[in-house]
Amino acid sequence: MCGIVGFIGKEEAAPILLDGLARLEYRGYDSAGVAVFDGKRLKVAKAKGRLQVLSDMIQAGAAIHGTLGIGHTRWATHGAPSDVNSHPQVSRSGRIAVVHNGIIENYAELKAFLQEQGVPFTSDTDTEVVAQLIEYFYETDQVGILEAVGRCLRRIEGAYALGIICADAPDEIIAVRKDSPLILG
Repeated sequence: MCGIVGFIGKEEAAPILLDGLARLEYRGYDSAGVAVFDGKRLKVAKAKGRLQVLSDMIQAGAAIHGTLGIGHTRWATHGAPSDVNSHPQVSRSGRIAVVHNGIIENYAELKAFLQEQGVPFTSDTDTEVVAQLIEYFYETDQVGILEAVGRCLRRIEGAYALGIICADAPDEIIAVRKDSPLILG
C-alpha cells in the first residue's frame, strides 16, 4: 500500500506533508518523497527506506520552503525500490510532479510512444509515464495544465489515484481517481 498527501495554504508545506505521510506509515511502504513549489520551481526530495530518512534529508521539512506540495509513500510495483523510482516523479522539464497510487496497465505502450517523440526517462515507474505524458500534451498541444491532465487521463488505463502539481499553476493541486480511493479535506 502507499499513500498520497497534498497541501496548499499559507503555512510551510513540507512539515505538513511529512506529518501527513507519518500518519499513513501503518500502510507499509518502501520509499517516500515530497515535491514543493518554492515560488520559482518545484523542489523534489525522495529517498528509499523509512520516512525518517526523507525527514532527516530535508531537516523535518525546514530545508524545502513553499506553501504548495505533494507527498507520497510508495510500495514498489513498477521498478525496484530506489531513490530514483520513489515518488514524486517529475516531467523532463521539472515543471510537473505526480504522485500515484495504483497501476497504469498500458504504461509500456505509452512509454514507447513518448520515447519515439524523444522523451527521455529516468525511472522504471509507470508514474513517470503519467508525468511525461501530461507534459507532452501541455507542451505539444499548448493547453492548460488541467486540459493536459484530462488528455492524459483519456489515454491511460488502470486503477489510480493521482496528485499533480505544476510550477506554472502555483495555486493548484489536481487530484483525480479511477477505481482507487481518494479523499479531499
